[in-house]
Amino acid sequence: MNIAVAQSGGPTCAINASLLGVFRHATKYEEIENVFGSVNGVEGLILDNFINLCDIILDDDDVELIRQTPSTVLGSCRYKLPNFKTDSSVYETIVENLKKHDISAFFYIGGNDSMDTVMKLDDYFKANNIDIKAIGIPKTIDNDLPITDHTPGFGSAAKYVATTMQEIIRDSSVYSSKSVTIVEIMGRDTGWLTASAALLRRNYEIAPHLIYLPEVPFSVEKFLKDVREAQEKYYAVVIAVSEGITLDPAEINDFQSGKSDNFGHKYLAGVGKALEKIVARELGCKVRSIELNVMQRCSSHLSSKRDITEAERIGGAAVKTALDGYSGRMMIYRRVSNHPYNMRIEHVDVREVANKVKYFPVEWINKLHNNVTEAAIEYCMPLIQGEQNFRMKNGLPQHYVLRTALPHHKREGKIE
Repeated sequence: MNIAVAQSGGPTCAINASLLGVFRHATKYEEIENVFGSVNGVEGLILDNFINLCDIILDDDDVELIRQTPSTVLGSCRYKLPNFKTDSSVYETIVENLKKHDISAFFYIGGNDSMDTVMKLDDYFKANNIDIKAIGIPKTIDNDLPITDHTPGFGSAAKYVATTMQEIIRDSSVYSSKSVTIVEIMGRDTGWLTASAALLRRNYEIAPHLIYLPEVPFSVEKFLKDVREAQEKYYAVVIAVSEGITLDPAEINDFQSGKSDNFGHKYLAGVGKALEKIVARELGCKVRSIELNVMQRCSSHLSSKRDITEAERIGGAAVKTALDGYSGRMMIYRRVSNHPYNMRIEHVDVREVANKVKYFPVEWINKLHNNVTEAAIEYCMPLIQGEQNFRMKNGLPQHYVLRTALPHHKREGKIE
């Protein structure tokens, strides 16, 4: 038998480690002959755009470089499958291409929307008695997939956020004049990543002085009151704010595009700039906003070794799950203990995860809704542990680039 693996959604530092986990574990089984990579996610299944990973991952050097390379080696996509009951044509094409390559199991590494794809493929396969397994492997810096304790990619992103926040704190504190620095952090619906800025408390930092998450209501009036009170104690106030907090549209329309992706998610970013404008107008002090943007997804030089190691393990466990006869499952982490940290890998029905969101616990947000509690730090702390030993060239980290798999090498075809 052959298997196929693909990557989807936003890049992370750990998604290639999960790809390695699938590949390296699969090569241990005699019954698996080839491991194909589907280029640009499910689009590769539709366009018959596969590469044989056995032909390109040739030695330990390739393995090490892929492990330390951020983003998606195989490319990504945000393609939403239709309901097969109303339009089955794309499913028929996918099955035809999978059977052409004798592929009996498909592994999809991604987030909420990718699990929607796994669910729909599994539904179609089972409804038509097609013996192809579909397994989801979690990935997202947002940490918002239900049931799993955390997601691969989150620990590294959290480590980057906390480290960068610490550097911003040092920069903002050099002058004696009052200032406000607003740091906008990713988090469409949830505040997991923004909350990780509080990890600095374990290093005896007081800042960020204020933290705002989308799980609780946000009031500009209350925000200004919080900032004024913080300025009475600290001349350089540093604030962490999630991009997903809700402001009055009149305050942000000038900063956000209003456009959405194929899954209906609005492109965010702009909240920090809007709050900067408000603070400048109302408080009249020096103020700046910093949007961490894509750097928090792919800054592998600050990746968590534990995150990368666990991501590879969960990819390997997915292969065994398929060989054990399961389909329509998503792999999860189950935390056993914090001290010492211990977790195990299990799997659940993907329907319990697809199109659902795991919110940051409201009980981990303080009563004033402007910071997080010690429980949040206790949760995040084990996930950022350890550093990788990077292979360097000319003073810079090396990256693995699979040039033959870039989009311009696609076979003829069009994705509607």
